Amino acid sequence: MSEQYKLGSLFDGSGGFPLAGTLCGLSPVWASEIELFPIAVTTKRFPNMKHLGDITKINGAEIEPVDVITFGSPCQDLSVAGKRIGLDGSRSGLFMEAIRIIKEMRLKSNGIYPTFAIWENVPGAFSSNKGEDFQTVLEEISHIADDSVSIPRPPKNKWLNAGEILGDTFSVAWRVLDAQYWGVPQRRRRIYLVADFRGQRAREILFEQNGLSRDIKESRASGESTARTTESSTFTPKLLTIRSGCEGGGKGALVSDNKSLALTTVNNQTLFVSYEVCFEQRAYDEYAHSTISATLKATGGTYHGGSETLVLPKKTMVRRLTPLECCRLQGFPDWWCSDIPHSDTAEYKMWGNGVAFPTTLFVVQGIAEALQRGVKNENRTTCR
Repeated sequence: MSEQYKLGSLFDGSGGFPLAGTLCGLSPVWASEIELFPIAVTTKRFPNMKHLGDITKINGAEIEPVDVITFGSPCQDLSVAGKRIGLDGSRSGLFMEAIRIIKEMRLKSNGIYPTFAIWENVPGAFSSNKGEDFQTVLEEISHIADDSVSIPRPPKNKWLNAGEILGDTFSVAWRVLDAQYWGVPQRRRRIYLVADFRGQRAREILFEQNGLSRDIKESRASGESTARTTESSTFTPKLLTIRSGCEGGGKGALVSDNKSLALTTVNNQTLFVSYEVCFEQRAYDEYAHSTISATLKATGGTYHGGSETLVLPKKTMVRRLTPLECCRLQGFPDWWCSDIPHSDTAEYKMWGNGVAFPTTLFVVQGIAEALQRGVKNENRTTCR
């Protein structure tokens, strides 16, 4: 990418958005997070990225303007596994803080920054407060570009898993992506919403290829995988090694079948590989055989916390996934948390609250390519 674009990450967590941005030629310049362990991780991995701390203390007009703002606002009050308090909850209500910061930045920059925003959250947002919360999400994000927009409720208050809003000068699109179809063996369905405040490119980023160079895409075919490359990056990759058995040499952990395919390469080096596993899905209080894991939870470090697997081949004993396995299930390299003193509990919490990297990379690369096309083609909406 000839021009260096900038990315800011709110509710940064494990650093998935800055990592995706780095691999796609976007420079992560600042992040907001309050959990100490994730901050320690991203401080080590992105030493030039500024940490802004508590989102409620940030003024969007005073921080460095960026081309892309990402925010996976806390989902506990929207999740079907939570209390379903909705956007009025103390955690999910922080969504409005992100909206405020984006508005402040756009006002200060006369509508130039940011060009794009990405919101990531649980599908429970569709049904939270009988659909009213997702309607609020769409309206508040649309109002950043046009405060006259009114979003109607869908039939029977049931939002579809994908959709779009087209304004005169902006666009918003959303789509549920499940990480298991993007190269990691974990059931992790998340809403990815893209807002283009200066054009109508949100649809093509999430849905349409139109000759794009991207080729990480959803694949439901057994054993099917794809490769994505990036021309250059300041990020120094390290090979991820898939080992048979768990860390202690026991059975029932990540196992390779020698069908690994590169998900991402940088400077001809493999960063991530596709792998198959023998996992057991935990469904309520019973366990059923599955080739992929259940969705990781922040409580994974506790008994019955949602990150257990049966020990194979006997299928008679239950054990927790190791933190390293959780790291792999989110699509991050083995060394992401290495050399940083921490407890297993802190790492389980970070992975359970974090993003699955392959789906995040898919969306961020689409935005990076849209930014670049905006510069090259004067007939399209430019980004500067």
